[in-house]
Amino acid sequence: MHVPDGFINAPVSAAAGVVAAGAVAAGLRGARRELDERTAPLAGLVAAFIFAVQMLNFPVAAGTSGHLLGGALAAILVGPWTGVLCMAVVLLMQGILFADGGLTALGVNITVMGVVTVVVAYALFRGLVLVLPRTRRSVTVASFVAALVSVPAAAAAFTLVYAIGGTTDVPLSKVLTAMLGVHVLIGIGEAVITMLTVGAVVAVRPDLVHGARGLTAPLKLRVDGELVDAAPAAAPAAGGSPKKLWIGGVVTALVLAGFVSFYASASPDGLEKVAADQGIDKNVEEHAAADSPLADYGVKGIEAPRLSGGLAGAIGVGATLAVGSGAFWVVRRRKTAALEA
Repeated sequence: MHVPDGFINAPVSAAAGVVAAGAVAAGLRGARRELDERTAPLAGLVAAFIFAVQMLNFPVAAGTSGHLLGGALAAILVGPWTGVLCMAVVLLMQGILFADGGLTALGVNITVMGVVTVVVAYALFRGLVLVLPRTRRSVTVASFVAALVSVPAAAAAFTLVYAIGGTTDVPLSKVLTAMLGVHVLIGIGEAVITMLTVGAVVAVRPDLVHGARGLTAPLKLRVDGELVDAAPAAAPAAGGSPKKLWIGGVVTALVLAGFVSFYASASPDGLEKVAADQGIDKNVEEHAAADSPLADYGVKGIEAPRLSGGLAGAIGVGATLAVGSGAFWVVRRRKTAALEA
């Protein structure tokens, strides 16, 4: 759903940029409360993993594909504030290095794909967790529903932005119907990926999943005739250390982006298909980074498609991991400094 340059006019793009900047600023402040010495390194991994999985387009209809947006996954794993930052890092790397998503439309993309998906998904997720039994299964079920709804919500948000600042004269009802129709299907894929990923992490280290905190009620002990909370148990040894989870996640992201992505669907994604069918793309502009050495997820100068795409994917994972980890390390350090002051 990456919006290219030319879909939305300059004033609305600028306004979306202000909204996105405000959301990132709020995320930087809110992430201080969500991150600690264990989860801060994992936030960078989440950004890199989302980057990798977004390269895996899957078919959803004849001539149309979809890919993970990732807002729900990020919010559930590391928290909504940190989730917004994860999505901003991913979209920034994609726009600058790979010419994916217009640079003037960066604010639109962060607002639609990052902010809207995170807010809608996390609000729905928390609501479901409150009413469902306090079990791991409930977390995975809630993550499925939250991710499913977040995708058409983002499609509706794009339609609203297009209604305000679209550069083509296409009936709004046609745009909304087409966007929701295809993105409901994409949402199913998003939901499955999110549920499986959250379920896998919850199975081994539920203590590291933001959305699973407080999953188990504290053990009660009777002392002098009164019930008191027992001391919290240590994290389960079977799950391994956060370092092992981090390494496993990095390897998985590299395999997905460097190898599995070669087999991804080559069909246009939902927004591209709707834009072509409805004429939204009449005023599309060439990307400012079209001459980037990594444009279109290939390494310029390497003719072999498998090698070129795989290397570009691995570079993207590494760059996203480095930038994300660096940003979250700074946020964590500022939190520590503030506590020590």
